[in-house]
Amino acid sequence: MTHTSTQRTPSAFRTWYASLHPSLQLIGLQLWLPLFFIVMFCLCYVAAFHAPHPHEVPVAVVGVPTSVQDALTRALPGVIDPQTYSSLQSAKEAVLHGRVAVAYDGTSNSIFTAAAHQYQVAALIPAMMTPVLAAAGITATVTDLAPLPAWDEYGTVSLYLMLSWCIGGYMVAMFIGLMGAPLRHRTRVLVILGGGVIISGITNFLAGPVIGAVHGHFGMLFLIGWGWIVAIGLAVNGFSYFAGRFIALPAMVVFIFLSMPSSGAAYPAWFMAQPFAWLNNVVVGSGITEMLKRELYGVGPGFGRGLTMMISYATAGVVLMLTGKRLWERRRIRAIVTGRTTMFQDAQAANRDFLIRERDDVLARHGLSTTDTGTIHTIPEEDRDDFADYVDTETTDMFLGPQGGLERESRPR
Repeated sequence: MTHTSTQRTPSAFRTWYASLHPSLQLIGLQLWLPLFFIVMFCLCYVAAFHAPHPHEVPVAVVGVPTSVQDALTRALPGVIDPQTYSSLQSAKEAVLHGRVAVAYDGTSNSIFTAAAHQYQVAALIPAMMTPVLAAAGITATVTDLAPLPAWDEYGTVSLYLMLSWCIGGYMVAMFIGLMGAPLRHRTRVLVILGGGVIISGITNFLAGPVIGAVHGHFGMLFLIGWGWIVAIGLAVNGFSYFAGRFIALPAMVVFIFLSMPSSGAAYPAWFMAQPFAWLNNVVVGSGITEMLKRELYGVGPGFGRGLTMMISYATAGVVLMLTGKRLWERRRIRAIVTGRTTMFQDAQAANRDFLIRERDDVLARHGLSTTDTGTIHTIPEEDRDDFADYVDTETTDMFLGPQGGLERESRPR
């Protein structure tokens, strides 16, 4: 079967755009990224954090009279959700595992918190409950079951380690998608695996021995970081077959803009508006944060949930990779057969041609010339003026011809 290359007549806008300086074309075709970034920053970060407030925060109560519970819910409507526990020990375990925000024991009039799991919760919820209890004639004491260490006073280490692993994982795979599309699956996966080793090693070495934000746990944190970087990298790698050079868009949406505010690292899900509170169940930032808190401070639900999420993202990435490769090849064949190019490809070709001519111009000004094989020659003294005039006249701007091909317009300087 014979295929005939049929190029479409470019639009008036594309023809005009191709007449611009090649470097300006490339810059213009990348400006979507900062525009996308600021829009998503406002829609996700500003929207999520501009007014966080507690809603339906679960509070374990043990031996608390119904009248006191009613007083708390009336004074804090929609803020707390009292949940009755049969024993103080089970209530404390619920606090340490993150199932409830705090526990209130009516027998000893004690409020139990876990600052290592949620610093904001440990500070705010008791501050809201104690005035209500005082009005009922009850003086409550606050006991922190898992205080934060001095080197992580506000519990932000897990937040920034989580961010570094998310950014590192998606950026490694993003550049593979941008510049390594023809690579075999094995090569791409090996790059992701190796990148995970390097990024996890560097971030944990800096956070621990260098900065002192983490004391110990290097081996386990290295494995956790490597696993998450690889899982994120595989997912982004799979996405890249479908998104092409716009892979930064889905990668940043999923692993940065939605993951960070929904992770529970900055504010717990009980403080977040929808859909961020619900997204806490599925975003990678949530799984990373909980695994970090469990390893560093022994709080949170444990590794099971995080490992399940890690494996799910890695599996999704592998599935997308296997199916996306075929789609990418079909699109590439179609583009080759039809001779169709994108504006970005045209701008790259024009810029490459411009830089070659600019190189020849610079060499000519210094009495040098280059051959097609790249060999540099010295121009004889008597021929330099004529050669410089020739190169000067041939230095061109690039524009897109009526049939979609690049043409040169000679213009003396």
